[in-house]
Amino acid sequence: MNKKILRNPVFFISGAVILALVILGAIIPVKFGEVSGNLFNFTTVNFGWFYLLAVLILIVFLVGLALSKYGAIRLGGEKERPEFSFFTWIGMLFSAGFGAGLVFWGVAEPMSHFFTPPYANVAGQTEDAARLAMGYSFFHWGVSQWSVFAIVGLVIGFLQFRKDRDGLVSTALEPVTGSKPGVKHTIDTLAVIATVMGIATSIGLGVLQMNGGINAVFGTENHFGIQIIIIAIIFIAYMLSSTTGLDKGIRYLSNLNLGIAIVLLLFVLITGPTVFILESFTLAMGDYFTNFIQYSLRLQPYQGGTWVRDWTIFYWAWAIAWSPFVGAFVARVSRGRKIREYIMGVMIIPPLIACLWIAAFGGTAIWQDLNNGAGIAAAVNADITSALFQTFNYLPFSVIMSVLSILLIFTFLVTSADSATYILASMTSYGSITPPQFAKYVWGILMSAIAAVLLYAGGLEALQTASLIAALPFTVILLLLTFAIVKLLKHEPLPIRKADLRRFRRLEKAAADNKKKK
Repeated sequence: MNKKILRNPVFFISGAVILALVILGAIIPVKFGEVSGNLFNFTTVNFGWFYLLAVLILIVFLVGLALSKYGAIRLGGEKERPEFSFFTWIGMLFSAGFGAGLVFWGVAEPMSHFFTPPYANVAGQTEDAARLAMGYSFFHWGVSQWSVFAIVGLVIGFLQFRKDRDGLVSTALEPVTGSKPGVKHTIDTLAVIATVMGIATSIGLGVLQMNGGINAVFGTENHFGIQIIIIAIIFIAYMLSSTTGLDKGIRYLSNLNLGIAIVLLLFVLITGPTVFILESFTLAMGDYFTNFIQYSLRLQPYQGGTWVRDWTIFYWAWAIAWSPFVGAFVARVSRGRKIREYIMGVMIIPPLIACLWIAAFGGTAIWQDLNNGAGIAAAVNADITSALFQTFNYLPFSVIMSVLSILLIFTFLVTSADSATYILASMTSYGSITPPQFAKYVWGILMSAIAAVLLYAGGLEALQTASLIAALPFTVILLLLTFAIVKLLKHEPLPIRKADLRRFRRLEKAAADNKKKK
């Protein structure tokens, strides 16, 4: 089986590209960082509009599909039912999705916007800046990101479980691009590279925050050597977990993640400014819905500035880079669910949890700054990795909560990396549902290596750049997937609704009664 994988062009080419980036970043980190910065500017300046339009198109398409007659079709046979319970399903979505990123940005983002507002005419660290900060944070962690995951998972899940095809992105695109080997290999190679860059970004962000947390609790420094040790520990943990398979390691870790997250969330809701949190959540939801179109299409061609590029465009590109992995994983755990249930579940439940998390943690930090002059925003501006732990300093049991948060980040990263090794191994072993352990080892090593190199070469900026560059070609693929699923569903027989079945039985009974009377 290993020889077969080595002969797979997708495995060989994508692995060679990532390995080359690892070597270049390790040998010439300064030049590597400079080139990454130039590519970042080129991508955001010239294609930012494309990211924004593409994500909005995906949202409109998915909502329309969920409300259409095709929403009743199952990702699997008509008699098939969901493999995982609702709680476990949501835990898996949240863990494999942006759980680790949310823990990082849940305080860091609203406090960054509070300190430097999205609009130049709004003064920082004011009530107006606080309202803008919460509304924009909700927008960035709302349905937009999850629509990207949902479209990939939908097409892959439909083909894999209803049509018994493999779970490759290239197979999902066959209705549009055809089945020529060269085209398929190119698409799958782009998907693998984008996935590795996306997961490396998440590992890197999580490692930075864990380093910040260890510094806050134990008084160590934010140092690359400590970050390498953290990466090594995460690597050992997720490679051990990957040997247990989807039904054990990932399943148990996902439930643990969601359980710890709920405990932390309830703790902050109860011990923090509860009424302020609930009121800010309600107001931010209103601002989110009111300004959704404006925020979705906001650029700065007239007054200049980089705010939208640094935040919204980065987030969308990060989500797109993750989408081959998260989409394939979401498809794998959503077998048996109806398309309507799948779309609504993926696009509503995790974003709602994310918004509540931001309201609790970010809202508590903002309240402390507005009412007690805590200075959390200034501290976050100086060191963004300290955001969550700065907030805990103003709550009871701060050390215990900080340690628990470090554990949560760790388990989130292990779950994400574990899921990613499984999906990457599957993508490079011809879509196998049970990929060989050898492939998992290869991708597990390369993911940790590229994360370490990006941290070494440029820290947070290099991580952001990696996602943006990898996401650009894959954005085109996402748009093509909408055409692919339309073509597939057009030829699919619609399930008989219960109301139609009851009506048919009544007519059948009436016909039988009339026949007896005659």
